[in-house]
Amino acid sequence: MTIAKNIEVSSTSKASFEDAIQKGIAQVAKTINNIEGAWIKEQKVGITDGKIDKYHVIMIVTFVVSPDSDLS
Repeated sequence: MTIAKNIEVSSTSKASFEDAIQKGIAQVAKTINNIEGAWIKEQKVGITDGKIDKYHVIMIVTFVVSPDSDLS
């Protein structure tokens, strides 16, 4: 049996939503192994003087806690 866990991650970028997602996953991957996927729960932008100045995402990251070597 395989057991997975979900964590909520918040990440921000000045470049794009995609960059915010990439940075968030990269940071999580530094301390968590077996990441299986992510669901983007929320996207929003920060605006200053009428222009977008940051991209913010909240995502749910799923990782396997107990990989089962019998399943392939």
